[in-house]
Order: sequence, then C-alpha cells, then structure tokens
Amino acid sequence: MDAEFISKKEFNRRFRGYDTEEVRSFLEKAAEEVAELRSEARELRQELAEVKGELKDYHGREQTLEATLSQTRQLAEEIKTNAEREADLLVAEAELQAEKILGQTHTRLAQIHDDIAELKRQRAQFEVRLRSLVEAHLKLLDVETDRDRDMAELEDKIRILRSPNSST
Repeated sequence: MDAEFISKKEFNRRFRGYDTEEVRSFLEKAAEEVAELRSEARELRQELAEVKGELKDYHGREQTLEATLSQTRQLAEEIKTNAEREADLLVAEAELQAEKILGQTHTRLAQIHDDIAELKRQRAQFEVRLRSLVEAHLKLLDVETDRDRDMAELEDKIRILRSPNSST
C-alpha cells in the first residue's frame, strides 16, 4: 500500500457515517507518514549499500595486508641472516600495524552488524505500531457499528411507541 493509494481511498457514505473531513485528514496524514517512512527506508538502504561497499574495501585491504604481511615475513627471513636484531624490529612493527588495521576493520564490521540489528529493531517497532493503529481503527469501527445498531433499535422502539395503534 502506498501513500497515493491511501490519500485517494474513498469510503462509502452512510447516514450518520464518519466525518468525511476527519477521514480525509487522517488518510492524508497516514499517506504522508508512509511516504516519509519509505523515503527513510530508501535512505537507509542507500546507506547500507555504502557500508557494504566500505566493508568490501576493508576486506580487500585485509587481503592486501595479509599479502603484505606474508611478504614482510619473507623479507624478514632474508634480513635475519644479515641482521637478526633489525629483522625482529621490522617484523614487530609490521605485525603491530597489521593488528591495528585488522582491529579497526573488526570494529567497523561490528558497528555494521550493530547498525543492521538496529534497523531490524526499528522495522519491528514500526510493524508493531502500525499493527496497533490498524487494530485500534478496527475496534473503533466495531464500536461505531454497535452504536448504529443500538440507535436503530431505539428509533424502532420510539416509532412503535408513537404509532397511533399503540394508544388504546
């Protein structure tokens, strides 16, 4: 159901029915909210796509770092024969940098997972709110129907009491 459908929805008119202006106003507000939510969802999808792109970049960097780390280890072995002390220092620095970058990558990945979980939570909340709203309106319709039925019964009783046949 989209905003245009909601805003153009027509209802049957009945004697003593709903206030058409109030119904129209509600439908317009509902249509606006649906449009806003869709816009927000579109923005969130776009942001998620960007985050996925960043994650892909981080995975590429991770692979590059792993390849670089492998090369650094080979170089360290060659240097080890010439200068053991200098090679140990280079390996330690390279591993520290690699761990730092990997740590940052894992932190960002955890953040992305948290963001996805938050989006899922927000969606669930929206569904609950929407369901409550629909149920509330259904209850209002039931109350109005009961009221109309009671009113009709009361009018029938009044008509019976007023009819000339009933005065004896």
